[in-house]
Amino acid sequence: MAKQRVQFECGNCGHLSAKWLGVCPSCNEWNTYSEVVHKKESSKKHKVDISTVETGDATRLSDVKPNQNSDRFSTNLEELDRVLGGGLVRGSFSLLGGDPGIGKSTLMLQVAKKCPEMKILYIAGEESASQIKQRAGRIGLIGDNLFVSSSTQIQQVVTQARKIKPDLLVIDSIQTVFSEQLTSLPGSVQQIRECSAMLQQIAKKENITTMMIGHVTKEGDIAGPRILEHMVDTVLHFEGDKNHLYRLLRCIKNRFGPAQEVGVFEMKEHGLEEVSNPSALFMSDTEAEVSGNAITCIMEGTRPILVEVQALVSPSNYGTPQRTSSGFDQRRLSLLIAVLEKRGGLSLSGQDVYLNIAGGLKISDTAADLAVLTALASSLNDKVVSKSLLFIGEVGLGGELRKVSFAEQRLREAAKMGLKKAVLPKHTAVNQHLLKLRPAAFISDLF
Repeated sequence: MAKQRVQFECGNCGHLSAKWLGVCPSCNEWNTYSEVVHKKESSKKHKVDISTVETGDATRLSDVKPNQNSDRFSTNLEELDRVLGGGLVRGSFSLLGGDPGIGKSTLMLQVAKKCPEMKILYIAGEESASQIKQRAGRIGLIGDNLFVSSSTQIQQVVTQARKIKPDLLVIDSIQTVFSEQLTSLPGSVQQIRECSAMLQQIAKKENITTMMIGHVTKEGDIAGPRILEHMVDTVLHFEGDKNHLYRLLRCIKNRFGPAQEVGVFEMKEHGLEEVSNPSALFMSDTEAEVSGNAITCIMEGTRPILVEVQALVSPSNYGTPQRTSSGFDQRRLSLLIAVLEKRGGLSLSGQDVYLNIAGGLKISDTAADLAVLTALASSLNDKVVSKSLLFIGEVGLGGELRKVSFAEQRLREAAKMGLKKAVLPKHTAVNQHLLKLRPAAFISDLF
């Protein structure tokens, strides 16, 4: 008879423990352990004689025939196609994650609206069919080829997918799908792993393009086991601030194209609208020039975007000056302030420093270092920097300006937005004359 063994499992990462723990030693999450019962089978049943195991025949790579059905099809959303590398691949298995209310479900309905001839099966685990109908009415979707089901039992989902044979299967969300063969609750590590494996088989064997929507944790990671991101072909993150209307669709992993591509959408009353020129979205539309502002160009994947860096330097009223940044790494800001004091000859020891990236955008491109230093110096000396100037360059600890990648694309984007001059690292190789270039080797040359 099988023996039962009681263990405790972390609902966030799947770590097993012989006793209940308040905090998981693997993922450091609190109050995530729940009791699970494992049946321990007799060890004799698991002994396998390798001499009796049949082996499959290996095939030469040169003899493997390419899949004729692995072509792409467009979603008619240029920003989404850009992130996916040209469109959805037939039989692909993708994962879309994002914060609650960011617009993940709306994005999938937008695909149905743009492709009325595409047959889509929508598994709505978080909303009823009438709620989906209500949402579709707001964005103007009729949905003659959109099939909606509220059944989240994985065996029924597989049966419906084989019956309808949709061009696109949408699971909203994977945390609500469950298998009756498992005793754990929906959203647990075992349920997500088992259901995702079955959906992967459907996508590959039945050649059904599958898009799963996933929840995220408070740290911004997709909830569930980490193996989930390894199983899928494409991982997309839908990012944005609820206080702003724009949304960024970022590709984290893509087996069929380049990763780290970014698509920009704007949330409107009638759904998501594509933003073909994101530089205009993140640039200030005021004509008045004030001190502490500098313009730079960052790269999101292969797309250049102009952003405005805003700095405010004011005398400190406390013993320890404040260093606050929004949209920029706090530690990177402290490093640049130290370089500015040591190599630039400016004193910020008694000044509060506030840095902001206009539009609520979060950037990590080191090419914005020079613009940050320029904005800080501009605010400290209360001198206005012209809006026709572009600043690109990484700043080293010695105060030297280091070369950045995609310099030509950055300058071309700046010229398209009406900028006239560019300050960039010396010896940067560019082959265009759209802007008047001002090369500099050290930040002391700039100031």
